Amino acid sequence: MPLTINFSPFPILETTRLTLRQFDRNDADALFKMRSNPETMRFVPRPIMQSIDEAREHIDMIENKIRNNEGINWAITLRNVHDCIGIIGHYKLMPEHFRSEIGYLMLPEFRGKGIMSEAIAAVVDYGFNQLKLHSVEAIIDPENHASATVLERNNFIREAHLKENQFYEGKFIDTVIYSRLNPVSVKS
Repeated sequence: MPLTINFSPFPILETTRLTLRQFDRNDADALFKMRSNPETMRFVPRPIMQSIDEAREHIDMIENKIRNNEGINWAITLRNVHDCIGIIGHYKLMPEHFRSEIGYLMLPEFRGKGIMSEAIAAVVDYGFNQLKLHSVEAIIDPENHASATVLERNNFIREAHLKENQFYEGKFIDTVIYSRLNPVSVKS
């Protein structure tokens, strides 16, 4: 029996300090600030954004994936503050395997405060309890020690270090796969 995925109405997630909400057009500036910053994008094998129009197109792509129930991303905001400070989501759903891949990015000035760990916990909880996923994975650069730490704090296990498995900007790069099993489905 495959997963039934429906993101309508859009699920707003709340934690002690955060609200994870749907992106809107006003978030293009924050998304551009994240995706155009070479330091923020250092471990993300994607092109650096060159214009605010690219950020708007990216938000359109996110919304299209949500409409088609192919993936979901949230704007990370501090509670009671609308300003986007990051992005997180089950951006790659594999319903046939009851699995998703999460991805996340945050403005540099909000790092080191436990915010991403709190957001990951909420998104993983949503994946296990609402989407009924069996497992969640995250694929990171082996040099991204901060991301490894935040995943380990959220009970992800390092499963594999793949050597030169991706080709980006003229060179082969390594990736590390972390994953976490749904404790409820493991017992089943």
